[in-house]
Amino acid sequence: MTLAPYVAILGRGQGRARSLTLDEAQAAMTCILEGAAAPEALGALLMLLRMKGEVADEIAGFTAAARASLPAWSGPRPMVDWPSYAAGRTRGQPWFLAAARLVALAGYPVLLHGWNSHQATGASMRDALGPLGIASVGWADAPGTLARDGTAYVPLEALSPALMDLLRLRDVLGLRSCINTVLRMLNPAAAPVALQGVFHPSYRELQRDAALLLGQPTLRVLKGGGGEFEHHPAKDITLHGLTGSVVWEGPTGAPVTARQRLADTDSTLAEVWHDKARDAFATAIVTSTAALALSACGVSDAERVARDLWRARHLAPAM
Repeated sequence: MTLAPYVAILGRGQGRARSLTLDEAQAAMTCILEGAAAPEALGALLMLLRMKGEVADEIAGFTAAARASLPAWSGPRPMVDWPSYAAGRTRGQPWFLAAARLVALAGYPVLLHGWNSHQATGASMRDALGPLGIASVGWADAPGTLARDGTAYVPLEALSPALMDLLRLRDVLGLRSCINTVLRMLNPAAAPVALQGVFHPSYRELQRDAALLLGQPTLRVLKGGGGEFEHHPAKDITLHGLTGSVVWEGPTGAPVTARQRLADTDSTLAEVWHDKARDAFATAIVTSTAALALSACGVSDAERVARDLWRARHLAPAM
């Protein structure tokens, strides 16, 4: 098995090159993950795709192969898949983690997974897990942790060292590749609701269309804080996605009026979560993000439910 046929398809030259079909993309990624690809061909493939711009069939095919390479999930499936693969350069505190906890408190188990690079001070997702009671676990322990806590975080290096190696090629190539998009699409435990953040608006439709090809029932894609699924509560942003495996669009709403960036908060996530600091804007980030997730899960009056969950967050365990 070799990547040469797929590199040739993408790089034949002007007027002759074309995009990969879903089956071709799946075969190419299978070759890569099985360790059969020459490093020169792998770099060529990823950079040709970047120059061309990926299409939904390619992302769907790569994602299908990536999913097939993962160990099986061994327990009840989470309701929500919540990936985090954004860089932290433009992001402040990871408020979306608190939103994920609220969703779990509502009875919808949330599986988080990811890896983040270029972290700004205070932006580390992994440092924020402990104060919120979210355990970082290996893949084999994730089902039990999810059943107990309602949330679990699986680092990418524990989920798939091979995919982690592909993502780290950014350090070699100096450029982002389609692997970042594939990881957002991964949904390793086949949760019926998938939440994805993007930094560049054009990826909203790309990820939606790839999810449709993969048979994802419910999806919400948000141009969010730093590329995460995190809502600025003063901005009414168009959500893209799927509902009942049908293309869907809708507004986020703007529940507050504020003139500040998501990163412009003086309090830490742990301080706000544990009532050691009061920050109305930070609280609105959390509840508006949680409301979008709850709405995707089918919750009516999701904004009110999210606010109620916030007020009662210390009164009852998750699940």
